[in-house]
Amino acid sequence: MTSPEAVFHHPRSVPLRRRLLVRLVVGAARLLANQRPRRIRNVLGLLRRGARPATFEQAQAARDTVVAVSLACAGREGCLPRSLATTLLCRLHGRWPTWCVGARRLPPFSAHAWVEAEGVPVGEDYPADYFRPLFTVPCAVRHQRRESDTSGISGESRRPDESPESRDSSKSRDFHDSRDSQHSRDSQDSHEPVGPEP
Repeated sequence: MTSPEAVFHHPRSVPLRRRLLVRLVVGAARLLANQRPRRIRNVLGLLRRGARPATFEQAQAARDTVVAVSLACAGREGCLPRSLATTLLCRLHGRWPTWCVGARRLPPFSAHAWVEAEGVPVGEDYPADYFRPLFTVPCAVRHQRRESDTSGISGESRRPDESPESRDSSKSRDFHDSRDSQHSRDSQDSHEPVGPEP
């Protein structure tokens, strides 16, 4: 026996042009949902490039729009196409939430797909730790190493007002000074008599 489920499905609440765009996104999500998990991960891994992390509000707005337009995504069994459509809709606006697939922590086993933003599940009625993520596709943010980080790795310290050029010139002076002092010690050693002391 199945229990009735109330879903929010009100397509006319979304403007016509946006509704058409969302229907295309949902169609693509449903096609992608029929692929193998590895294929889905690979496709999402390519699509996330260049996107910025989505905020919770942006991901929630995308999910609400998907659910309003698509009855298939609004139902409880539509978690996979719903999460994919939400992710793709965010990507069209240059954003990317974390796409997650997991299972219930307690028996009976139940798989689920959802999106997270700012570390929080979006639009889920379950507690945050109800599902255990099996794999995720987070936003691919390029981490640029700052000069202070690289100098810390190499063991050098630099003053904030010191430019890289002045640091390089001081390195060069230090190198030449140390080489000159070594040369002078070698020349002094060459003038000392060699052999046993009298």
